[in-house]
Amino acid sequence: MIIKQAELETVCGITSTLPETGAPEFAFAGRSNVGKSSLINGLMNRRRLAKTSSTPGKTQTINFYKINNAFYFVDLPGYGYAKANERVKAQWGEMIERYLFSSPSLVAIFLLIDIRHDPTKNDRMMYDFIIDNGYSPIIIATKLDKIKRSQVAKHVKAIRTVLGNPKLEVFPYSAMTKQGREEIYERIDELLEGGRCE
Repeated sequence: MIIKQAELETVCGITSTLPETGAPEFAFAGRSNVGKSSLINGLMNRRRLAKTSSTPGKTQTINFYKINNAFYFVDLPGYGYAKANERVKAQWGEMIERYLFSSPSLVAIFLLIDIRHDPTKNDRMMYDFIIDNGYSPIIIATKLDKIKRSQVAKHVKAIRTVLGNPKLEVFPYSAMTKQGREEIYERIDELLEGGRCE
């Protein structure tokens, strides 16, 4: 896959009507500060199109990025931000739920998990929620450059074990070195050819 064009097309807030893009959509979900915006920028081969921040919980909207005039990356609000009040957390959850329930074009959901740690309670809840909505989430294990190469297999196994699926797809990824990007591109290409990931 070669990304020739990427642009932020639509930003949806809590009360916004979600767009009907009519094109394949790939959603990205993950805990606040897991590196979601950095991943999306890395996949789009852009430095700052998806806004990154040292402050967790910055993504409070659903952002639709049009890629190659052919499909979309959909950046969902980060979850598990401890300093957000309960009302805001509930609104973020409702936004994610509304998108998953209503999008006819959603092909796959990439769930980001920090490879250094076992999936958190919030990660497990999101994983179960995605499963309950009829999708098989694809895991992107971020911050790959923060661990030794010899530890990768052990950490990937731990993610699969905690989430209860020994065959779960896991793609280790480093925003710093872009290691893992080609494998993710290949998976997206397969999904574009084959349809929804169930």
